[in-house]
Amino acid sequence: MLSGHIGWFGSWAVTIGALLLVVLVSRRVQARRNPPPLGAVPSARRAAVRAVRGSWPPAVGALALAVLGAGVLLVSGGAWGVTSAFSLWGSELVGALGGHPENRTWWQRPGNAETLAGPVLADRTSLTDIGIMVGAAVAASLGGTWAPHRGIPWGTAVAAVLGGVLMGIGARLAGGCDIGAYLAGIASGSLSGWLWGAFALAGTWVGLTLRPFGLGNPKPGDGVC
Repeated sequence: MLSGHIGWFGSWAVTIGALLLVVLVSRRVQARRNPPPLGAVPSARRAAVRAVRGSWPPAVGALALAVLGAGVLLVSGGAWGVTSAFSLWGSELVGALGGHPENRTWWQRPGNAETLAGPVLADRTSLTDIGIMVGAAVAASLGGTWAPHRGIPWGTAVAAVLGGVLMGIGARLAGGCDIGAYLAGIASGSLSGWLWGAFALAGTWVGLTLRPFGLGNPKPGDGVC
C-alpha cells in the first residue's frame, strides 16, 4: 500500500497525479488518430428521460461508477469485486455433481469455508454480479439493443470462449479482475492496482499481435481504443 509509505494524503496526491498523466497521454494519442466519422448516438432530449434511455457522457458514467463503488464499500465493508463469485458458483456446481470442493486449500481458509457452506445469495460478490447482469439486460432493453445474434462464425465463438477462460484464469492468478484488482486497487491507494493496469495493457498488446481465429485487429485509424 502506498499509504503505508507516504501516508494517505501522499497516496491520494500520487494517485491523482498519475490519473492526470493518463488523461494527458490519452488525449495526445487521441489527437493523432483519425477515426472514421460516426453519427450521433440516439438519445432522448430531456435529461430525465436520457438517464434511462440514451447515451451518458463519459464524465457521468465515471461518476456513477465511483458512487456505486463507494456504495459497495459502505454497505458490504469490502471493495467491489467480480471474479471471486465465479469460484463460488463453480465450486457449488462441483459439489452438486458429487465433488468435494471443500477439501481444496482455498475453501479451507478462514472466511472462505463459511462462504462455501452458506447460501450463494448471502455472498456480496454474487449479489453484485447478479446486479451487473440484470442492470446490463435492463440497459440493453431500454436502448433497444436486446436481440439474439445468430450466424456467429465458429472462429469468433471459439475465440470468445477461449478468451473468457483465459481471462478467468488470469483474474484468479492476479488476485482479481479489472474491478477488484485494478479499479478498487487504485482507489484504495494500492501500488498493485497500477502494476495490474500496466501488465494488462502489455498483455492486450501481445494478445492483439497474436490474435488468432481469423479475427481482424483494429487499424490505427479506426479509433483510439
